[in-house]
Amino acid sequence: MAKQLTFFSNKFRVTRRTGYAHENHMHHRIVHQLSCGISILSSTIALHVIVGVLVCTLAAITPTMTWSATLDGLEQAIMPESFEKQSRTVKLISYLVDKSYFRKVPLDNRFSEKVLNRFIDKLDPAKSFFLQEDIDRFETIKYEFDDYIKRGALEPVYAIFKVFRKRVNQRIEYALQRLEQSFDFTLNEQFLLDTQQSAWAQSEQSLNDYWRKRIKNDIINLRLAKKSGADPDNNDSDDINKTLRNRYAHIARRTRQFNADDVFQSFINAYVTTIEPHASYYSLRGAENFKIHMRLSLEGIGAVLQTDNEYTLVRRIIPGGPADIADQLKSGDRIIGVGQENEDIVDVIGWRLDDVVDLIRGPKGSTVKLDILPGEYGLEGKPETIIILRDKIKLEEQAAKKRLLKVETEQSQSTIGVIDLPSFYSDFDGKSVSDPNYRSTTKDVRKLLIELKDESIDGLIIDLRGNGGGALTEAISLTGLFFRKGPVVQVQNSNGRIQIDQDPDPDIVYDGPLVVLVDRHSASASEILAGAIQDYKRGLIVGEPTFGKGTVQNLVSLNRFVNTEEDLGQLKVTIAQFFRINGDSTQHRGVIPDIIWHTAERETDSGERAYENAIPWRQIDKASFVPFQLSLDAQVLNQTLSRHFSRVKSDPEFAYVLEVNKINKLNRERKFTTLNQDKRRENRKQRDLERLTLENKKRKALGQSTFETVELLDAEQDSRDEDAENENFIDQGHDAFLVESGKILTDFVYYKNLSKDNSPKTVVDTKLVNQNLLDSIEPINN
Repeated sequence: MAKQLTFFSNKFRVTRRTGYAHENHMHHRIVHQLSCGISILSSTIALHVIVGVLVCTLAAITPTMTWSATLDGLEQAIMPESFEKQSRTVKLISYLVDKSYFRKVPLDNRFSEKVLNRFIDKLDPAKSFFLQEDIDRFETIKYEFDDYIKRGALEPVYAIFKVFRKRVNQRIEYALQRLEQSFDFTLNEQFLLDTQQSAWAQSEQSLNDYWRKRIKNDIINLRLAKKSGADPDNNDSDDINKTLRNRYAHIARRTRQFNADDVFQSFINAYVTTIEPHASYYSLRGAENFKIHMRLSLEGIGAVLQTDNEYTLVRRIIPGGPADIADQLKSGDRIIGVGQENEDIVDVIGWRLDDVVDLIRGPKGSTVKLDILPGEYGLEGKPETIIILRDKIKLEEQAAKKRLLKVETEQSQSTIGVIDLPSFYSDFDGKSVSDPNYRSTTKDVRKLLIELKDESIDGLIIDLRGNGGGALTEAISLTGLFFRKGPVVQVQNSNGRIQIDQDPDPDIVYDGPLVVLVDRHSASASEILAGAIQDYKRGLIVGEPTFGKGTVQNLVSLNRFVNTEEDLGQLKVTIAQFFRINGDSTQHRGVIPDIIWHTAERETDSGERAYENAIPWRQIDKASFVPFQLSLDAQVLNQTLSRHFSRVKSDPEFAYVLEVNKINKLNRERKFTTLNQDKRRENRKQRDLERLTLENKKRKALGQSTFETVELLDAEQDSRDEDAENENFIDQGHDAFLVESGKILTDFVYYKNLSKDNSPKTVVDTKLVNQNLLDSIEPINN
């Protein structure tokens, strides 16, 4: 039966009668989940959960409570029928976080304020609905949320959500009325694109003005996109008005459809992500979505999505998935529309993420149409429509592959073997039943290495670009193919215990020259391999600083701790942290390559560094290990780096990437956009011309034909996208970064052979050498 609470003063008063629960302590067999979603490494972890968790009934963990709650100025809040279950759940989560979580954060007033702010931000990230007076009222209880969590008091949460729902209805009512009025598109006024650092609206009039500009901006975007045949100069276009009416009405409808589980999940996620960004709570529907992602079996597009204000942002493309194969959707793109095979595209700006995902999913073999804003152009970019064939993630597309790279430098020629490794995979089911044909990364790479050695390669590149991780056991055993038995990674659990994982196989499959190629998307298991290769001085790490994902998450069903038929949901918690054998964590900082591309963007808003509350980098004691016999000496490395930087200074493709990165950075950092339609159109033309000029400059330097217009350039790209969808198409495009990696390896081998008869080598800190040479080209921000 629903409970109704009346709010009439400025404080919540809590009256409670406390029951008792016994203490318990037990160990659990945990299956860890790493960042890419593959089950790995069964090990015994102690969960010290004391007082009221591991008991026989829900009643035993929950003291009987009666509540009287008040908050000045807030209307009556109808508590859901699931309120008591949610109250028990939040207390259970609080215990689990306190007793078994890797990061220990005190549940105090400071933390309480952060939880409130994050919950408000989850409800209204663009500051489009709440007024400053609402925030002021909420802040009267900003130091109380630690107590509410401990007691399972959720009345304030529903009171805040009720205010939010009221404000949404008010704003959408205004927007729909204002949409029917005229706008002056010749005024030189601006619209704020990034409201994260802006103040809350002080009055309803101020918020009305924000929404007037927002509507005007939406109309200009649709005009310039020429959606549905709309006249770009017609303010009263029926198509545009219909699109925006549906968009705004959906925001209100979506908010009305928020049920108790949605509100509860939003608040709990505000709570746990205040601790650190990888924690999550999943209600029944959310848990099913997470399981689908973990199994990599979604018949969709194969992309990890997240909400970014009112947009659906592509966080990561899953290797081997339809989006990866089609090569049209990129990390950083925003999905603004979704359409089925023979239906119109539906505008999804302002939609809930799970509703967008539901639209994208569909039968295997069917197509889905997506309207996207390319990430490199920011929110002012021209929308593009792409078509992707739905399918499951294919293991064969994730599997390791080999190829040969013929390299010629000023000093030498060589044949370089390349192993592309999109993920660290393993057929756990096949392995568990001793199936001799089960697939795994280590088995496949071992076979490829033997084949490449038979082809007399002069060196090897392991390409980990875009590899988001996978099975820890595979990262350990694969690393062991390149040196004899020894430690590979250290894992510290929430109790401070450190486990050193060893390579159990003393055999070396390949002992020749080695480069590991990484980028900002190389994460988790990829960083373990790259870090170990660097620590053993087994090879050179080349590319960009990696993602910095050095923690282990575990998905825990809350039902396992109680005896009830109710579904309490699941909690994803961080239970351990990775450390390299030299004692450095891969967390936050990632792996810094020995040779960093001078095109690498020195930003703090990528990878783990983008999270304001990410677990920081730290060190522990190094493990006992013996470096590989092929130490890196200063003279050889200096000569290799000198030749590398000499080449890339004049390389047209590297110059092109550097210029594009600078332009993209400016686009992403743009805070305002003009609401003068003619100026907006001219700005877009200027950006298209800039893009055409850069492309033609590169093509001319490479001896390729140039394009006369942007339209011809786009048509050529569309043609390549269509070819990429054909599974028989082999892209013969020039990968400048891979080729340069081959040249680096070739030079390294050449100079090393020259130095064999010289004086004893001096082992060098490659980070310092790399920094000094890189500083001569462009300042680097460490």
